[in-house]
Amino acid sequence: MYLHLGQNVMVRNQDVIGIFDLDNTTWSFRTRRFLEQAERKGRVIPLGEDLPRSFVLADGRDGAPVIYLVPLSSAALSARAERNLPV
Repeated sequence: MYLHLGQNVMVRNQDVIGIFDLDNTTWSFRTRRFLEQAERKGRVIPLGEDLPRSFVLADGRDGAPVIYLVPLSSAALSARAERNLPV
């Protein structure tokens, strides 16, 4: 199954490592540093022009993590992921 992130981007459910709320997680110095390092390495993919509300950490094709900045809330993405789980 796939998780639709928006802007015609879909990620396999098994590749999703985590879905995080940007407002809550960026208070941490470690999270900010992680996001900054990923951006320097070109591993951050912004989806859309709107202000991102969450980010999705996923395995990339080369095994390195990829971060998608998503304008949807983490709750909305989590609900989408749960609906796509096999029964």
